[in-house]
Amino acid sequence: MANFTDHLKYLNSQGDRLRGLVESWANTNTAADNLAGLARQAELLRDAFAPLGGETTLVDLPPHERVDAAGGTVSVPVGHALSVVKHLHARPHVLLCIHMDTVYPTSSTFQRVERVTSDRLRGPGVTDAKGGIAVMLAALETLERSPFAGNLGWEVLITPDEEIGSPSSLPLLREAASRNDLGLLFEPALDEAGTLAGDRRGSGNFSLVVRGRSVHAGRNISDGRNAVIAAATAARMLDALGRELKGITVNVARIEGGSAVNVVPDLAIVRFNTRVDDAESMQHVRRCIDDIVADISARDGYTAALHGGFNSPPKTLASAMPLPDYLADCGRQLGIDIRFLPTGGVCDGNKLAAAGLPNIDTLGVRGGAIHSNDEFLLTDSLVERARLSALLLVRLAAGDLPPLPRNARNPEPPSSR
Repeated sequence: MANFTDHLKYLNSQGDRLRGLVESWANTNTAADNLAGLARQAELLRDAFAPLGGETTLVDLPPHERVDAAGGTVSVPVGHALSVVKHLHARPHVLLCIHMDTVYPTSSTFQRVERVTSDRLRGPGVTDAKGGIAVMLAALETLERSPFAGNLGWEVLITPDEEIGSPSSLPLLREAASRNDLGLLFEPALDEAGTLAGDRRGSGNFSLVVRGRSVHAGRNISDGRNAVIAAATAARMLDALGRELKGITVNVARIEGGSAVNVVPDLAIVRFNTRVDDAESMQHVRRCIDDIVADISARDGYTAALHGGFNSPPKTLASAMPLPDYLADCGRQLGIDIRFLPTGGVCDGNKLAAAGLPNIDTLGVRGGAIHSNDEFLLTDSLVERARLSALLLVRLAAGDLPPLPRNARNPEPPSSR
């Protein structure tokens, strides 16, 4: 067996550089609504990926619709996606994907990276997922330095809206799925041990707009139709779904509505998320939600309108085969124990799998406390995880792994983007 680990020596000297890149990127606020911050980040990433020599493009994305506090829909702009493609004549084609946005708003007090110890960084997005971007970059650098560069077509896609469900990136993800044969996503590992995501649940985000009738609370309260009460009733019915239906959870996250205490409110909005184990459960819970909407609308003086839907269908580890086996074999060569566990979290890997692209989606760094002010990165995992992905890419390029099923939707190498 050829010793392909010899081609990973470049990474031995890259630890400090990768840590510095993560610090620089994470010190730039990239909340999904911070267009200026996302623009700065996109430029930093374009500069970082430029030496790879691929065709680099900042991709305009359409705005997405959101229900505002008045119960209407508004168009919300997003940042640019970064695309880098190279060796499109070669097969297989690999999509390397991750997001640049984070969950931390510009109003958050958590804005800067801190070196807690020599092997730990604490900061916004260091693990989810700017550490993953660094791992992706280093793995590609290693591939391009190998004698097998040019034998593998690859495409990088870094999106600006994953943390809000990728509403604007979804068409781009589907297009990328159609022209690649496999996907590697650099979301963080599930834990400090480096466990990868196996089966993922499906997820949907919804807003239920309830309208009633506003009157003076003292003079003629009986003529009013209290939208907040109706919304609260809907919220309790939604919550009950998650308690009564197997394989389904519902989180009522927020109820908005009302104004002065002497006015019967005529508008309320229920915002909620639901998670499901499989496609059958997804269809069933949607029918149940529609029944709740119809129930509220059937009440005298009330209307209810549902917005949103399932943006991330369920994903199974089996849909990625034989990639998990390939990765496990690479892990054995590197002395890394590769384990997959199911998770309730979702990512763009769900959407790519639904579009027909086999993928593994937790190839990023080890760390923890993501989406909190204690988010941290274990810095030794930058090189460790880069070695794992780089070995997989090098072996694919060298033809050392069994042939992958080719994407039937893209049978011939494209001549251009």
